[in-house]
Amino acid sequence: MPADPVAIARELVRCPSVTPAEGGALKFLEATLTAAGFSVHRMTFSEPGTEDVENLYARIGGAAPNLVFAGHTDVVPPGEESVWSHPPFAGDIAGAQLYGRGAVDMKGGIACAVAAVLDHLAANGGKPQKDGKGSFSFLITGDEESIAVNGTPKLLQWAAERGEKFDHCLLGEPSNVDELGDTIKIGRRGSLNGHLIVTGKQGHVAYPDRADNPIRGLVKLIEAIQSEPLDNGTEQFSPSHLEFVSVDVGNKTVNLIPGDARARFNIRFNDRHTLDSLKALIEQRAERAAAGRIRFAFKWEPSNALVFVTKPGPFTELVTQAIAKVTGRTPTLSTSGGTSDARFISQYCPVVEFGLVGQTMHQVDERVPIADLRALTAIYRAIIDRYFA
Repeated sequence: MPADPVAIARELVRCPSVTPAEGGALKFLEATLTAAGFSVHRMTFSEPGTEDVENLYARIGGAAPNLVFAGHTDVVPPGEESVWSHPPFAGDIAGAQLYGRGAVDMKGGIACAVAAVLDHLAANGGKPQKDGKGSFSFLITGDEESIAVNGTPKLLQWAAERGEKFDHCLLGEPSNVDELGDTIKIGRRGSLNGHLIVTGKQGHVAYPDRADNPIRGLVKLIEAIQSEPLDNGTEQFSPSHLEFVSVDVGNKTVNLIPGDARARFNIRFNDRHTLDSLKALIEQRAERAAAGRIRFAFKWEPSNALVFVTKPGPFTELVTQAIAKVTGRTPTLSTSGGTSDARFISQYCPVVEFGLVGQTMHQVDERVPIADLRALTAIYRAIIDRYFA
């Protein structure tokens, strides 16, 4: 009997695994994969100032190629549960849809991957290939919805230190926009946060000659930083952009010129930049505009949101063909959207993201059509069959 992705997804949704709680999700996966012959490891990673995070790595087969399915079982909080049509951790099915926090992002995708792998193993005598070649791995983490420090980065490092090698990875994030099969994510932009601080001289507004208003300088530097595009885009990416998201002087009175003014901004950048080159570009624009007359400084926040791209090639073509076979759609290869754990995986092997339709992720009444769970399982099975052909 084929593995049932709906039953697996319901079990996972019923686990209240709000970051960083494991909630029983990894325990369920451990039992399921162990029963199928996987060697399963559960690790907890920690770092000063952060919460402990549980993770799971499982592998069956010892030979290359090693096809990895990756994902996260942690979910964002459900918010006020009384406004949900169905309890967020009940796994209810209504109107041919599975309701619950994580149904789309991304317990549903993990369930489909597990079901597809179990079906493939059952058809091949419990092996990735009948001749004994090939391997499957699952890389499942627990803090993707938070700071992503004690999950995927540390799990990948742990695996590498054990001598684990990955050939390709499929991350089951909800990549599709409107319908299953419309989008594959082959890359993600980087993200960098910064603060621009301009220092003036505090004084009474009636005597501006005795003060130096930093707001004037801040406005001038903001204009200079945003006056030109950061770039014109690249082959796989749209142009990078910088957006100021707050301006603050901490001034609660109208007769005081403040002593400093600051603005916070975020940059979403493509593969034309590194973190260091991007910082240098912004600082140079500010230096030119300040012309030695404005006192300013930048404070850059630490970032692990690096840009990556898996260039179109045999692996992306294989995934595209499998999607077309099941859905009849030719997906767009996209690098849009926010960040994901694929940025860490890309440092170890080529990775693409393909999962469910993301329209209800993080929303009240997050839900996925049962038909999409079954179709995604069929797509993953088609990818596996082609990969090990």
